[in-house]
Amino acid sequence: MSLAPVVSPHNVQAQVSAAEWQTRVDLAACYRLVAMHGWDDLIFTHISAKVPGTDDFLINPYGLMFHEITASSLVKVDQAGNKRMDSPYDINPAGYTIHSAIHEVRHDVTCVLHTHTAAGVAVAAQKQGVLPISQQSIFVLSSLAYHAYEGVALNHEEKARLQADLGDSQFLMLHNHGLLTCGASIADTFLMMFIFQRACEIQVLAQTGGAELIGIEPQILAGAKAMSAAVTKSAQGMGGALAWPALLRKLDHQNPGYKT
Repeated sequence: MSLAPVVSPHNVQAQVSAAEWQTRVDLAACYRLVAMHGWDDLIFTHISAKVPGTDDFLINPYGLMFHEITASSLVKVDQAGNKRMDSPYDINPAGYTIHSAIHEVRHDVTCVLHTHTAAGVAVAAQKQGVLPISQQSIFVLSSLAYHAYEGVALNHEEKARLQADLGDSQFLMLHNHGLLTCGASIADTFLMMFIFQRACEIQVLAQTGGAELIGIEPQILAGAKAMSAAVTKSAQGMGGALAWPALLRKLDHQNPGYKT
């Protein structure tokens, strides 16, 4: 039986700053939380986080399931995709295309999270995209962009179009492909994906019922950002810091080990 290569956490932690190690721990936790919520797609899709104070970013080792990822196994690459530390793992080339494109131009973004969930792809295949029919949808629609499908993201020429389509939005629906969120922290980015995913699940369920749907009034949609700030007690971001400690407590109970 073939076993995945092992990366010693002591060797990695000794080579990086305290800030990078904390980012590694939080990103590994994010991967495991995505798996815990059932949003992973075997070894495919990806989450990245900028290494503090640099243009480098961390991304998943290609070949590991999300529930296996640890702080020390994450791969550090530069904007050109070159490894910045020795690692026995490669990275997903499509993941590099998408994540490097966003990190290159969005200097306000620390983390980028991309999924291929059934509900997310189902809504991404609909011409109208996200419908204003749920409380969750109004937060998504307050900062949502769309990107047309161009096949598996291996063509680096797509990066410029992806950057232009995303603009300054925090939510991106990749038509026929999936969902993406990007935020100022790993906690914010995870919470945004939770809301995005839930909005898509509700939309698919509501459409399945066959009844006429009730649309949310435009003036309510216009006030979504202010409502989000009030609910999350955060004038900036999505208030992920409010939920993150509780999520980590749940993770420590159900799937510890990400800190190694």
